[in-house]
Amino acid sequence: MITLVQMDESTFQFFMKQSTRDYAEDKIKTGAWDAETAMKLSQEAMTRFLPKGLHTEGAYLYSIVEAETQTQAGYIWFNVNESRGVREAFIYDIYVFEPFQGKGYGTRALTLLDEEARKMKVTKIGLHVFGQNDRAFKLYKKMGFIVTDITMTKML
Repeated sequence: MITLVQMDESTFQFFMKQSTRDYAEDKIKTGAWDAETAMKLSQEAMTRFLPKGLHTEGAYLYSIVEAETQTQAGYIWFNVNESRGVREAFIYDIYVFEPFQGKGYGTRALTLLDEEARKMKVTKIGLHVFGQNDRAFKLYKKMGFIVTDITMTKML
C-alpha cells in the first residue's frame, strides 16, 4: 500500500536535481537537445514551470510513500489549471525508484492521483511520454490514457 505525501523542502530539492537531470537525458536520447546544452535547457524549463519552486501556485508535488515502512518509493508532480472552462491536470513527472518498479507502485500512484484530481474538481488529466519509454506508455494505456497526438522523427 502506498500514499501520496506532499513534498517538504528537502525532498523537493532532491526531486529537482533528479528530475532536471532525467529530463535533460531524455531530451538528449530523443535527439531534441545536444549534450552540451541539455542541462541548461532542462534547468530553464524547470524554472519556467516551477517559478516559485515548491510554492508555485497550481503545482502539486508529492512523494510516493510506502505506507508500512514510510519509505519514499518515488514522486509525482502535476499542475492544475483551467482552460476553456475545463479544469485540467497535467502530469509533468512521475517516477518510481528502481527497487519499487514493476510492483504496482506506478499504477497505485496514478489511481491516487485520480482521487486527488477529482477532489480538486479536475475533469481531464494529460501527460507527455517520451517515445522510447515503452514501460511508461504501457502503464498509461493500462490506466485509461489515450493517445491524442504523435510526433515522430527520422534521423538521417
